[in-house]
Amino acid sequence: MIYQSNKGEYQRMTCKGHAGYADYGKDIVCASISCLVINTINSLDELVHEKMEITTEEEQGYIDCRFESLSDQGKLLMDSLILGLQNIVSNYGKKYLELKFKEV
Repeated sequence: MIYQSNKGEYQRMTCKGHAGYADYGKDIVCASISCLVINTINSLDELVHEKMEITTEEEQGYIDCRFESLSDQGKLLMDSLILGLQNIVSNYGKKYLELKFKEV
């Protein structure tokens, strides 16, 4: 879930569960999603130095990332994440990835 203000500013992102495309350890959809999300969080932290609050629960496949306020570079990284996730939905379907947006 991508949470945005009424002005379209990114506030938070959450990921819940596993894709279920294949058995654990062989699920290329889940691995792709995880790679995109974790790389985006790492890039926001190490390259752009955004302030974030992150909560994870690996077994449940849960990531919650709350942003204080993203710079233009941070917004671009989030736009890139969404583009990648939308491509996964296009290629594998909503059965394995449900990409939702919510205004907060």
